[in-house]
Amino acid sequence: MKIATWNVNSIRQREKHVQRWLERMQPDILVLQEIKCEAASFPALTFHGLGYQSDVVGQKSYNGVAALGRIPFTVAHRSLPGLPADDVQSRYIEVEAGGITVIGIYLPNGNSGGEAGFAYKLAWMDRLADRAAALLEADTPFVITGDFNVAPTDADFAPGALGAGDALVRPESRARFRRLLWLGLTDAIRALHPGGSVYTFWDYQGAAWPRDSGLRIDHALLSPGLAERLLAAAPDREERGADQPSDHVPVLIELA
Repeated sequence: MKIATWNVNSIRQREKHVQRWLERMQPDILVLQEIKCEAASFPALTFHGLGYQSDVVGQKSYNGVAALGRIPFTVAHRSLPGLPADDVQSRYIEVEAGGITVIGIYLPNGNSGGEAGFAYKLAWMDRLADRAAALLEADTPFVITGDFNVAPTDADFAPGALGAGDALVRPESRARFRRLLWLGLTDAIRALHPGGSVYTFWDYQGAAWPRDSGLRIDHALLSPGLAERLLAAAPDREERGADQPSDHVPVLIELA
């Protein structure tokens, strides 16, 4: 089973990119982040023509997540359980497919909005850990994947790519990422590529892509049973060199 994640940074600008990638890689489930459109504007018919059903949690101009599947799936949640009812940011989708729960997230960046914005990021991560703990308690096989906006260690960003005060590397962010691992989840990429630079994001500024000044902030965390089935996990660097690319590349994992 192939499960993928991709922050496309506007699906309307990257529709053809996603179409080509689906044709080339044929994942069973693909979750998208930062689609930057409402559900009515999502190009569902394009992907339906490739054999993919879709479900969209959209938001005008900002955020937005979606799930595409060439195997049947049902939607369990369109918002992160435990968040306040008045939270309108579209950052979470949870689907059930092939006996697996796939959670697609666009975790808050935390660098905007001052300390209040950073506090929102941390609260969001706390609720995500609560959701993971509940699924583990229920013995549900699951993967949490998407744009976490966290570089877990200094090995996960190129030297000089981030300052010490950046929300992606602040101790509080990293501690909450470690909490997910300490619950018993496995970082799929690091399980198979324990060392070295395995980046998933290169900024548009500062010639980051030509200089390979990247970050690893798109992750796939597996529950224990799925970790035992892990065959492959890697970002698809080829997409960053495409014409008018997203600043993120897809991450694809394969399970036995």
